[in-house]
Amino acid sequence: MNGVIIQFFHWYHPGNLWNEFIEKAEYVKDLGFTAAWFPPAVKCELGTEGRGYDVYDLYDLGEFDQKGTVATRYGTKQEYLDAVKKAHDCGLHVYADVVLNHRMGADETEKVTVQQVNEEDRTEFIGEPFEAESWTKFTYPERAGKYSEFIWDHQCFSGIDFVKKDNEDQKGIFKIFNESGTSWNDAVSHQLGNYDYLMGADVEFRNPHVVQELKKWIKWYIDTTKVDGLRLDALKHISSDFLKEFIEFIREKIDDDFFCVGEFWKDKVDKISGFSEKMNHILSSFDVPLHYKFFQASTEGNNFDLSKILEGSFLAQNPVSSVSFAGNHDTQKLQALESTVEDWFRPIAYTIILLSEKGYPCVFYPDLFGAEYTDKNGHGEVVRITMPKIEVLPKLLEARLKFAYGEQINYFDHPNCIAWIRTGNEANPGCVVIISNSEEGYKEINLGKENAGKIFIDFLELRKDEVVLDEHGKGVFYVNPGSASVWVKSELS
Repeated sequence: MNGVIIQFFHWYHPGNLWNEFIEKAEYVKDLGFTAAWFPPAVKCELGTEGRGYDVYDLYDLGEFDQKGTVATRYGTKQEYLDAVKKAHDCGLHVYADVVLNHRMGADETEKVTVQQVNEEDRTEFIGEPFEAESWTKFTYPERAGKYSEFIWDHQCFSGIDFVKKDNEDQKGIFKIFNESGTSWNDAVSHQLGNYDYLMGADVEFRNPHVVQELKKWIKWYIDTTKVDGLRLDALKHISSDFLKEFIEFIREKIDDDFFCVGEFWKDKVDKISGFSEKMNHILSSFDVPLHYKFFQASTEGNNFDLSKILEGSFLAQNPVSSVSFAGNHDTQKLQALESTVEDWFRPIAYTIILLSEKGYPCVFYPDLFGAEYTDKNGHGEVVRITMPKIEVLPKLLEARLKFAYGEQINYFDHPNCIAWIRTGNEANPGCVVIISNSEEGYKEINLGKENAGKIFIDFLELRKDEVVLDEHGKGVFYVNPGSASVWVKSELS
């Protein structure tokens, strides 16, 4: 089956998402999607303004009156459960976004011993340890112990970014001293010396009580929601030892076929491959290097060598574990990792990830439905952003569903025009895919004598001409400037 994920949200989505998905689920399924990635469903520090990543209470899916609201930004718990059920009724899997790294919006302060670290090198301590007040106690008074009576306190956290000393607020990164020690967890990315700390109250995965509580929670979550997989957030900052134990627990105790994909945000493939190996390849990883290749290609235009588009990608190195994407909520304009692929190249990027033989492609919500939003840029100016939907995307999804089968034979032999054949299989015909990032391009391709005389047309309807194969099964296939075409036998279109 040609599986494909839709990331059914973006950073600036206005809300009421669960109900919107229920309305659009049939359409999503009909386009050929097999799974939907939902944003975090948990209650946030910022209430309905939170996007799901400022985690307050993992057990509150829009059920309790906490942080000024019952519902989350995306809806109530019942609406979330209804959305998952609707997906299943349509034959779609659901992948839940899970943020394990931190908590925000504590209910009480505690007296703790901390020591500040250099933000550019977290292994370098600044000054002496000191006693301070920190927001590290989470009691969830409104939930009142329902589902779990676990209280999070400073023993559950490794670091914090805000403390109060002698009634004065201090901001920075502070290592919390507790029973787990006075140093950071070493089983994380060594970016900035040690990347254990990201934001908020950083969870201490060396605390066995924390590990036990998170296992209890994930069992409750999966049993309650019936989701089919997880997208795991911010894995550069989470102990790989804990992650292995966590995923193995899910597979052994809950569902041995449970899908997990991790966000390990590195632009170099050796870093992602190293992480995947350390994790014994028990989860998939987003192909960040390929995304950056798409971004680079879109900005360089015809100066980019298309024949090298897949070089250095996780798709090329470990296709079985690769989830490929053109963009997501972190890369859209005005976000921290802004690297939005330019509009002209986005159809080409999707042609590559949707019609290639390997990898598990993920489509970003605005690319299918469009998006408009406003936010402040780095200069404090309010900017309005429009992300137009990709008009050809439904046809590309249909082409994946109907034609993207069988072996892939590449014609990556020109810097501005590449092509590949999908040979098809017994049940499904193949296709010829051709891409240009410059002027009109073409490729002479031999499809074998068995196809002699066959007529091919562009399934995307961007070319109006036909290709008639000669007596040897050869034909010249064209593509428009800065475009893509998918050539299929005319009787199959």
